[in-house]
Amino acid sequence: MVMSDGSCPSAYPSPRHSLEILMRRLLSFTFRALLLSLCVAIPSIGIAEDSPQRIPLWDDGAPGSEARMHEPEVLTGTNVSNVHHPSITPYLPAKDKATGTAILIAPGGGHSKLCLGHEGDSLAQWLADHGVAAFVMRYRLCREPDSEYTLDGHAMDDTRRAIRMIRSHAEAWNVTPDRIGILGFSAGGELAAYSAMNPLPGDLQSEDPIERVSSRPDFQGLIYPGKSSTFTVSPGMPPAFIAFGYHDREDIAYGMAKVYLKYKEAEVPCEMHVYSEAGHGFGFRANSQTAAGRWPERMLEWLIDRKLLSESPAATD
Repeated sequence: MVMSDGSCPSAYPSPRHSLEILMRRLLSFTFRALLLSLCVAIPSIGIAEDSPQRIPLWDDGAPGSEARMHEPEVLTGTNVSNVHHPSITPYLPAKDKATGTAILIAPGGGHSKLCLGHEGDSLAQWLADHGVAAFVMRYRLCREPDSEYTLDGHAMDDTRRAIRMIRSHAEAWNVTPDRIGILGFSAGGELAAYSAMNPLPGDLQSEDPIERVSSRPDFQGLIYPGKSSTFTVSPGMPPAFIAFGYHDREDIAYGMAKVYLKYKEAEVPCEMHVYSEAGHGFGFRANSQTAAGRWPERMLEWLIDRKLLSESPAATD
């Protein structure tokens, strides 16, 4: 090709043309980056604002963990580990739907992690939607690698403290103080059972108002808990709701059937559900249509029967 002045076009653009191209590309890149940042930031801000905020069980660190309270937790999917600053996350129903009943949820995870997805936050939100105040507990883990924590000590300290915190804030959270229960999955079910077996009264002389109230739960939910051979039942214990799968391991499937008989012998009210098509870890997943997946509905019916839920809760979906 020959230009009108007889010259041939250069194979390379002029410096001025190159600068114009560079500026256009830079502006285009900047605009796309800005747009992308807005698309990412807006949902993140929305999630942060809408997500319930964790409340430490001890402001200045849990006894024995003060030096590690600022270590970040490790999130792997929906599982959490490296818990050194135990907390509860409240899911509170709307005031016009609140029934006054509250449940502390102890997720499972073999004491090496906390399965917050199907054994924590999803159930808490469902309960709140049905008028029940729910609190997901993050407790210290005794089976993490190199952990110096103990189940009977640190994990149970966290559990009793969480129950006391809910009871001491009952008025602020629109909760009835004598309708506060605990529900635990697997390893968390052990904590639920032990909290009912060995509650501690409030220390009226304590300077900490949380420590002045009892750690006794008013009811307990034991969802495929471990260590059933260590469970004892005595007259006057809180009533229990038990659920597990027929295909669970023997120490749970047989063990919890034996625990039910202990409740019967001690004349402590107990309801047990065995799901023939379930194994271990079915937890709770919203909109499940399986029998095992709908166990929370059976639990609410049981609470109504026990006069621990004063009115039939209405779902918001």
